[in-house]
Amino acid sequence: MLINCVAYEDGVKLADITTSEISDYLARPQAFVWVALWDATDDELREMQEEFSLHELAVEDAHHGHQRPKIDEYGDSLFAVMQLVEMEDSELRTGEVAVFVGQNYILSVRNRSRHHFLGVRERCEREPELLRLGSGFVFYALMDAVVDRYFPLIDELESELEIVEAQIFVKGSARTNVERMYDLKSKAMVLKHAVAPLMEAVSKLHGGRVPHVCARTQDYFRDVDDHLTRINASIDTIRDTIGTAVQVNLSMVTIEENEMTKRLAAWAGIFAVATAFAGIWGMNFKNMPELQWEYGYPTALCVIAAVCGLLFRRFKRSGWL
Repeated sequence: MLINCVAYEDGVKLADITTSEISDYLARPQAFVWVALWDATDDELREMQEEFSLHELAVEDAHHGHQRPKIDEYGDSLFAVMQLVEMEDSELRTGEVAVFVGQNYILSVRNRSRHHFLGVRERCEREPELLRLGSGFVFYALMDAVVDRYFPLIDELESELEIVEAQIFVKGSARTNVERMYDLKSKAMVLKHAVAPLMEAVSKLHGGRVPHVCARTQDYFRDVDDHLTRINASIDTIRDTIGTAVQVNLSMVTIEENEMTKRLAAWAGIFAVATAFAGIWGMNFKNMPELQWEYGYPTALCVIAAVCGLLFRRFKRSGWL
C-alpha cells in the first residue's frame, strides 16, 4: 500500500501529491519526490517503475524480497536493500526495505515489517538545510534509522547473555544454559547477516568513486559505516563470549561429574570394607572363636560401624563427600 507521496524543493515540502502527479514534479529541476510503500503490490511497483524509470532487475529484487543487504548501481541511480530486524516474543524477526535512489526521487518499499519511517520524514523536514542536499540525504536518513535500530537489539542480547553467564555456576542448570546460549548464538547470527553485508556495501558510498547521488553526503555515510563497524564488533564480541561461556559450562559439567564419581567411589569404598568384614565372619570355619563368643555379633557390628565411620570422616575431610 502507498504510505505517502510528497514533493520537496530546495529543502522545503511542497505538497502531498498523488502518484499521477509525480511526473509533473520530476520535471522541476530543483525538486525531488519521496514515495514510501509498504508490502507493495505488483501494480504499485509497476506504476513506480514507469514513473521513475526504474531498472527491471532492481524492481524484480524488490518484488521477490528476501535479498541479501546490498547496494547496486544502475546508471545514475542506486538500489539498496537493508534488513529490518525486530524483537518479537523473544525471537528476532527479519523484514527488509528496498530503496531506489535517483537524482530527483527516492522510493522506499518496506516488506514483512511493522517498523515505519515516519520519524525519518519528520526529522528530514525539521532540517531543511540538510534536506536541500536532495535524495542523497534522505537515503542516508533512512539507512541511519535502520542501523540505529540495531543498537537496542545488541543491548538486549548482551543483557540476556549476562543473565545466562550468571547461571553457569548454578548446579543442575547446565542443559538449560547450553540451550539458551545456542539460542543467543542464533540471534547473533541473524543480526550478523544483516550488518556485515551492509557494512561492506556502505563503504562504497564514502570512499573512492562515490555514486553521483551521494556525492554531497559522503561524511554522513561515513558516520553510518562507523556505526555498522561498532555493531559488527559488538556482535563478534557476543559470539566469542558465547563460545567461552559454552566451554566454561562444559567444564562445570565435567567438574560436577568428577565430584559425583568421587562420591560414588567413596561410598563404594565404605561398603567394600563392610562387605569385607561380613565376608570374613560369614565363612564357615570350625575354629573361629568369635562365632561362639556371647558378644561376638554386636562387637562385629561395632567394628564395621567404626571402620566405616572412620572412612566417611576421612572422605569428608578430603572433599570426596
